[in-house]
Amino acid sequence: MRSVLTLALLLACSVPCLAQLPAPAPHAPTAAGLSTTAPAPGIEPRIERIHVEDSNARIDELRIGGETRRITVQPKAALPAYEIAPDGGQRSWKVLDF
Repeated sequence: MRSVLTLALLLACSVPCLAQLPAPAPHAPTAAGLSTTAPAPGIEPRIERIHVEDSNARIDELRIGGETRRITVQPKAALPAYEIAPDGGQRSWKVLDF
């Protein structure tokens, strides 16, 4: 009887330990190896404007925090400029430019 009572007391004391939440997993990097968390307050991400020009077109790229946000292509011929979506590669033209 005494051993059953001791066992019940030990089980009752160990239940709160089992009810604790597991430790949070360490932050895993994304596929590109970059963190997707926002920068700390007061720290602004680096902004890069890359300009490449050859005999056929002018390409302007905007990167914020190392991530490409916008790619604009302006052909040298009498054609309208268009943008390329950095995530899917789809082209889009501005029909009315104000």
